[in-house]
Amino acid sequence: MKFDVAIVGGGMVGATLAVALAPLKLRVALIEAVPHNAAAQPSFDERTTALSNGSRRILETLNVWPDISANATPIRKIHVSDQGRFGFARIDAAEQGLAAMGYVIPNRALGSALWSRLQSGPGLEVYCPAEVSRLAANQDSVTVHIVQAGGEISLDAKLIVAADGAQSAVRSAFGIDAEVRDYSQTALITTILPQRFHDNVAYERFTPSGPLALLPLDGGRCTLVLTLVAEAANLGLGWSDEEFIAEVQRRFGFRLGRFLKVGRRHAYPLSLTRASRTSAGRCVIIGNAAQGLHPVAGMGFNLGLRDVASLAELIAEQAEHADPGAPGLLAQYDAWRAADRSGVIAFTDGLVRMFSNPLSSVRVLRNLGLLAFDLLPPAKAVLSRLSTGGTGRVPKLARGVALT
Repeated sequence: MKFDVAIVGGGMVGATLAVALAPLKLRVALIEAVPHNAAAQPSFDERTTALSNGSRRILETLNVWPDISANATPIRKIHVSDQGRFGFARIDAAEQGLAAMGYVIPNRALGSALWSRLQSGPGLEVYCPAEVSRLAANQDSVTVHIVQAGGEISLDAKLIVAADGAQSAVRSAFGIDAEVRDYSQTALITTILPQRFHDNVAYERFTPSGPLALLPLDGGRCTLVLTLVAEAANLGLGWSDEEFIAEVQRRFGFRLGRFLKVGRRHAYPLSLTRASRTSAGRCVIIGNAAQGLHPVAGMGFNLGLRDVASLAELIAEQAEHADPGAPGLLAQYDAWRAADRSGVIAFTDGLVRMFSNPLSSVRVLRNLGLLAFDLLPPAKAVLSRLSTGGTGRVPKLARGVALT
C-alpha cells in the first residue's frame, strides 16, 4: 500500500496533523498503538492543556474548536510569584487587547474531537491499534512494517512523520540523537477545589522545591500541577487528601481561600528532551519527539501545534502529486522551525534553572526581574508573542487562513 505521508503517533500532535492533511489530495496513514478512548492512552488522559490563542486559532481553522469550546475555560489573567519573596508579575488579557490569554481544555475532550474527525477523511487510513515493527528507508520512500491484530502489514510512504513522543522509536530508527536532561523533578497533577472562585486567573508560584501551577476550570475548580523532587513526589502520592491539601496550602497561600477538595493524583517525571535535528532522510520530527519540555510555562503542546501548522502548510504549497518527502521541503521545515523551537526551549529551560537556583543573590535578582516585568508593558507584549508563536513567520492556520 502506497501513501504520501505516514504519521506514527496519534496523540494530540499527530492526530492534529492528520486532520490538517485530510482535506489535501494526499494519501495519509495514521499509525497509533493505543485507541484514543482507552484508559492506557497517555496523550488523552486526565490531564488538561493550556492552549495559547495561536493554538486556538489553529484548531478553529481546522474546524475542531467548535467541538471543544464548550469544555474550554478562558484564562483572563496570569499571576506569577516566588514563595517567600516580594516579587510578582501579572499579565491581563484585556491590557493586551485579547479576550483571553489562552484556554484550558481537558485532554480527553481534545482527543475525542480530533479522532471524531479522523473517521471521515477520504484519503486517510487509520491503523489503530497498531505498532511499527521496523522501518526501511529507500531513495524514494520509506517502507513501514506495522503489526496489527497479530499480522504484519507493509506500507510505503514518501514521507514519514515521527509524532511518537519523547522516546520516539522512529527518531531513533533514523539515527537522530536526542539530548535528555533529567530535571530530577516529578509533577503531581490533580484537580482541586478552592473556597473562592478563581476569576479565570492562572497562577504560577515558584517554590524552593519546584513550581506550582493552578489553572482555572469550570465549576470553580482548578487543575493543580505540583512539582516536587522525585522522592517527595512518591511520598505525596501516599498522602491523605487532608495532608496533600495542607501541603498545597502551605506552598500557595490563601489567595483563593482554603482548598476544600482534591481529586486523584497522577505522577509524571519531568525532563527536557531535544532532538539534534528535526528531519533526516524522508523523516520529519514533530511535537514531543522533537522537543519534550518542562510544563512550567505551558508551551510544549503549543509549540508542537506550530510544528504541525508549519509542516502542513509546506506540504499544501507543493503542486499536486509533488513529493512531500523531498529534501527541499524538509530543509524549509527545518529552517522555519529553528528560531521558534530554540527560543521556546531556551525560555522554558531558563525558567526552570533560574527559579530552582538556591543562591540568595539569584533569588534577589529574579524577584527584581518579576517586579520590572510587572511594570513594563512592552515586556508583557513580547512574552505574549513568544507564547503564541507571533515572532517570525506565522503559519497560515495560526492566522485563521485555511490551507485549501
